[in-house]
Amino acid sequence: MKRFIPFVKSGPSVSIVRLQGSIGLGGRGSLSDAALRPLLEKAFKRGKPDAVALEINSPGGSPVQSSLIAARIRRLADENKVPVHAFVEDVAASGGYWLATAADEIHVDQSSILGSIGVISAGFGAHVFLTRQGIERRVHTAGKSKSMMDPFKPETEEDVARLDRLLGQLHETFIAQVKARRGDKLSNDPELFTGEVWLGQNAVDVGLADGIGHLAAVMKDRFGDKVQFRRYEQRRPLLQRFGMTLAQDAITGIEERADFARFGL
Repeated sequence: MKRFIPFVKSGPSVSIVRLQGSIGLGGRGSLSDAALRPLLEKAFKRGKPDAVALEINSPGGSPVQSSLIAARIRRLADENKVPVHAFVEDVAASGGYWLATAADEIHVDQSSILGSIGVISAGFGAHVFLTRQGIERRVHTAGKSKSMMDPFKPETEEDVARLDRLLGQLHETFIAQVKARRGDKLSNDPELFTGEVWLGQNAVDVGLADGIGHLAAVMKDRFGDKVQFRRYEQRRPLLQRFGMTLAQDAITGIEERADFARFGL
């Protein structure tokens, strides 16, 4: 009869939050702290769950959004005293792995891709094309660094050095996050922070994950066969659900596919 009494838990429950796609690229379906805030709040607080499980399938993206999302997960976990388990599907690389480090334990499939603990900046250069077309690029700035890495101007040694310095600082921040969360679990593999990736059991061997396992099986092993699952995930915009995507969503989708393609997916 206990299940009919208001506010009394009837059995163990696990909240599932799906983190699918690139992080903070600007499209309406991408992962961002603002978009995930209400989902995470509900997942950690509604029904007093025994654990929160993160389903992660992300090739990365914005380092700032990765940091904000991971910090929110840890803050909610500590405030509500709820353990967090990450379950990696195809890939948790770069910012995707940053999200995984917010968990107390990381579980992977034998074929999951983890790692890519590095920072990348990609762009294009069109100054030769403009010159051939007889087009002159005119840029006026107040501040000598304002037009750094302009794709319509040739690269300069000064700009490249400045960008390398910024990427290096971001890389150190990423490394500090991984070390703080994984600690003594990490191996001494010299490739660990070079941007290298690992597959399944190899990721476990170097300390990036804790074991091979899938969500339902692991959670039932921890909380029993009668554990209840409550799922929380981002809703697609109404127009998108009816196939009426806008140009920005199409561009974001292409960028996301390119991110996944870097890992052969």
